[in-house]
Parts: sequence; C-alpha cells; structure tokens
Amino acid sequence: MGVEEAVRSVRRDSRRRQVLDAAVAVMQRTGYHEMSMQALAGEAGVSVGLLYKYFGGKEEILLAAVLDILDSFRDQLEPAMDAVGEDPVDRLAAGFRRYVEIIDEDRNAVLLTYRESRTLDQAGRERIKQLEVETAAPLRAALAEGVERGLMRPVDPDLVVYDLMLLAHGWALKGWHFAPVYSVEEFVRAQTALMLSGIVAPAHRRRYRHLLEP
Repeated sequence: MGVEEAVRSVRRDSRRRQVLDAAVAVMQRTGYHEMSMQALAGEAGVSVGLLYKYFGGKEEILLAAVLDILDSFRDQLEPAMDAVGEDPVDRLAAGFRRYVEIIDEDRNAVLLTYRESRTLDQAGRERIKQLEVETAAPLRAALAEGVERGLMRPVDPDLVVYDLMLLAHGWALKGWHFAPVYSVEEFVRAQTALMLSGIVAPAHRRRYRHLLEP
C-alpha cells in the first residue's frame, strides 16, 4: 500500500469511527427508531451525503455500531489473557477483567446492543450470535483446561463462561447501582473472587489466594 492510499485508509477509518460514536450518542438519547440521518449527521459533524458514502442506511449503521463493540470483546480478550501466561485460572481472571474494562470504556455501546439489537434482521442477529461465540472461546478454553488439570471443579465450561459474561455486563446494565459503590477495579476484584470461589478446586485455593480475596 502506498503512502497516499494509507492516508486515505486512515481517514476513512477515522470518519467511520466518528459516525459510529455519534450514532451511539444519538441512539442513547432518542432510540434507534427516532434517530434521523440528519440528526446523526449533525452529531457527527458531517454531511448526510457522507453518511451514505459509508453506510447504506440506519439499520446498517446500527449493525455496525453493535458489531464494533462485539469486535472489541472478541479481539482484546485473548491478548489480555496471553499477557498473564499459561495458568488457566490466571487467564480466566485476566479475560474477565478485560471484558469489564471494555464495557466501562464504552458503556453506552454495550447498552445499545441490549436495547436495539432486536431491531436487526435475521442475518444481523446471527452475526451477533457468532461474535458472542467467538468471544467466549478463549474463556471457555481456559475453563476447560482448568477442569482438565484439576485446578477447577468439574463445572460445565459453557454454563460458567456465559455466567461470567453476564456478570461483566452487570457493570453496564446496573451501573446506576454499582458505580456509586464500586470503582471498576473494585467491581472486577469482587466479581472475580465471587466467581472463582465457586470453581477453584479446594486443594488449590491457597495458590490463587490473590484472586480469591476481593
């Protein structure tokens, strides 16, 4: 890729990011159905014509906004887990931590996925399900390895991983309740301790005391 094409690519990505951030802000205020392309253009500081240059219409913008936050979950969990090494319990805790941190960084976008994803067509909803499965994969792998190595009780990895994701989403869905009481760090530590206390095998609890104490 030449320099000029690279510059154009960065500009396109920047404009697209600008539009998606504006779409989340507008839909947070008015909801998807009440959002007009004119209002979105005004929020983003661009022309309506430019919106149609990047997106085919409102539904495509909604899908892109929802997929954007789901892509963040999918793409960022495994690197965060790799950073702490190979121990499956440490990896699981690191993945959960990063999941909550992403939610905290873009809480409105996470709420948007709950409130408006039902508006999408069948193909859009199927894409969301696919991304959720891809996101869960590294967490599930850590759980399965922990069970296999006897570090964790013989739990169902599928059940536990989705319980973890629901716990993480509580930071967005019940932020009105938790945020005045907990910092993000305190929330992560408390939920990690709660989660691991039920699945770490008794013989190894001392080894993971740093995670079991909120």
